[in-house]
Amino acid sequence: MSKNELSTQQQSLARFAKALSHPVRVAILQMLVRQSCCYHGDMSEVLPIAKSTLSQHLKELKNAGLIQGSLESPSTRYCINKENWTLCKHMFGELFDALEQPNVE
Repeated sequence: MSKNELSTQQQSLARFAKALSHPVRVAILQMLVRQSCCYHGDMSEVLPIAKSTLSQHLKELKNAGLIQGSLESPSTRYCINKENWTLCKHMFGELFDALEQPNVE
C-alpha cells in the first residue's frame, strides 16, 4: 500500500465510526434496535432535540448505511440496515481483535 492509499475497508470503518460518534445517533440506533422500525415524528417526541437536528442525525446514519428510511406519507419510517449493521460489527470486531494481538516484530 502506498502512502496515499486507504483501503475500502478502512474508509467504511471510518464512516461507521463517524456515524457512531454522537450520543444522539447512538440513542437513535438504540431506539431502532428495540422497536425494529420507528417514524421520524415518534423519534422527535422522545429525543431532546429539534426535528431539524434529528433529520441531520438521521441523514448521517443513513449516509453511513447503518439505517434505511422509507417514505410513508406524511412521514418517513426508519429501520436498522441489518446487512450493514452486521458488516459494521464484523469490522469493529476485527479491529479490536487485531489490537489485542501481541505485536510481532
